Amino acid sequence: MKLRYSLAALTITLGVYGCTSSSNHGVFVNLDATRQNAGQIGNVTLSDWGKQTGLSFFISGAPMGSTLPLRLYSFINKGSCQQPGPVAYAMNDRVNTERQPIRGWTFSRSVPVALPELLTSEHHILVRTAATDGNVDIFCGDIKQTAVSK
Repeated sequence: MKLRYSLAALTITLGVYGCTSSSNHGVFVNLDATRQNAGQIGNVTLSDWGKQTGLSFFISGAPMGSTLPLRLYSFINKGSCQQPGPVAYAMNDRVNTERQPIRGWTFSRSVPVALPELLTSEHHILVRTAATDGNVDIFCGDIKQTAVSK
């Protein structure tokens, strides 16, 4: 049983690496859990899609009591997690997530702005639960110009 989870984790890791090691470089952003989601981990890879930016999220969990299927809202806001600004892009045309066998959730979104343009000013990514789950901010991560490129 543990071997199966290890193989699933390896497959996902290789798939993510393969997607982010193409000629279109991406940016990796760690998502910090808020107090309402303490102990969870998350990350997002931003990929340059020309005039758009693709975002591939992985989170380890959501607050206890969140209803299934897990529905999450995501935003790119101006400013930083410490000094948040207004919403720059709401990515909520789809809010569903996909459960992963390695104890986590994945979801993908896109925004209508090129990645280099997004990196020219200070922005952060915010992940929030659905209104039925309290509309709680559960992850935040600063998009930095010095973020690790893949």
